[in-house]
Amino acid sequence: MLNKIPAPLRFGLIAALAAALGLALGVVFMQPKAISIESGTLLQPPRELPAFALTDADGKPFTNANLQGHWTVIFVGFTTCPDVCPATLTTMKGVMADLGPLADQVQMMLLSIDPERDTPERLKSYVQYFDPRFKAATGSTAELDKLARAMSFVYTKVPGATPETYTMDHSAALIVINPQGQLAGFFTAPHRQKALVTDLTTLLKKKA
Repeated sequence: MLNKIPAPLRFGLIAALAAALGLALGVVFMQPKAISIESGTLLQPPRELPAFALTDADGKPFTNANLQGHWTVIFVGFTTCPDVCPATLTTMKGVMADLGPLADQVQMMLLSIDPERDTPERLKSYVQYFDPRFKAATGSTAELDKLARAMSFVYTKVPGATPETYTMDHSAALIVINPQGQLAGFFTAPHRQKALVTDLTTLLKKKA
């Protein structure tokens, strides 16, 4: 069919098609290579978080700004949790130790969903028992509910024998926040220290 087209026009069409193909291939090959992790899921693209206002373990405001400039791994829990919380924080402590110098680039954090009992003082004492570098924060039910929707975690209050002995059911996944303060993905349970170290090393060494 091309043979029926005059030579100058035919060459022009061929050149235009070659240029279009080259542009398409260039776009494909210039795309950043997707990163995969073995212990969870990364979102493509990351999800923006709404503005939020919490209080940290020093009694200071903890906002979106505190998530900027470093990777953050958030565990949702509470200080009177009998099993999952201390076990997970112990794993996170081991991860920080195994990361070595790279640990300076990651912020490990407990997000308490029990603001009635978890005062800043209690949070600080609790997380520092595991690792002095650990951060902690909590907030009003409205702020926690907002973050639950944005970060895709769930929690609920479970009544106990008395009003003071209630417990909290909550998600067990670790929430991964990138240096831009966006929800980047999740490390799903059961948490394996070696796999978490491998995955975090991959993320921390990722070129911007």
